[in-house]
Amino acid sequence: MSIIEILLIALALSMDAFAVAVCLGLKHKASARNMLIVGLYFGMFQFAMAAAGYYAATLFVDSIEKYDHWIAFALLSFLGARMILESFEDDEDDDDGGTSLGHRIMVPLAVATSIDSLAVGISFALIHTEILSAAVTIGIVTFVLSMIGVRIGSMFGSRISSKAELVGGIILILIGIKILLEHLGVIGF
Repeated sequence: MSIIEILLIALALSMDAFAVAVCLGLKHKASARNMLIVGLYFGMFQFAMAAAGYYAATLFVDSIEKYDHWIAFALLSFLGARMILESFEDDEDDDDGGTSLGHRIMVPLAVATSIDSLAVGISFALIHTEILSAAVTIGIVTFVLSMIGVRIGSMFGSRISSKAELVGGIILILIGIKILLEHLGVIGF
């Protein structure tokens, strides 16, 4: 597999993480710390899931392909619904736009946005692609695009702060629905 093909795959895989990063930016300041946290979580999980998929390919192919879209859909829908509910709460006590970017928020989001990377890792094993360079490329591309996503979301968040969580929650649910419909064959890839 060529580096161009791997870069294109990395870009495609990072789109969900980028969209979620934009949503996080709607709610959080685009400080270097927040951008780094989001970028590291999403980049590392994309890297790790691609590698894990590669090494687990022979053991779990059937199980992952049957349920990966349902897991991503459930996680994104749950987190989106939670953001929508929080959008109707009083924000007076928020000094950073709401919930922190801690493990409770970031791990489920990182898992949900990297499930496809797990499946790609399995595919890489099946077509004998060297995994280390491919997984590193996927992780770096996702890291960079996620940081940019937080910045973009933060720029818009300052203009629409009262409805940022609502918009972010709706986007997360729509991403979950898109993943589900793609994997069910209702819409094309």
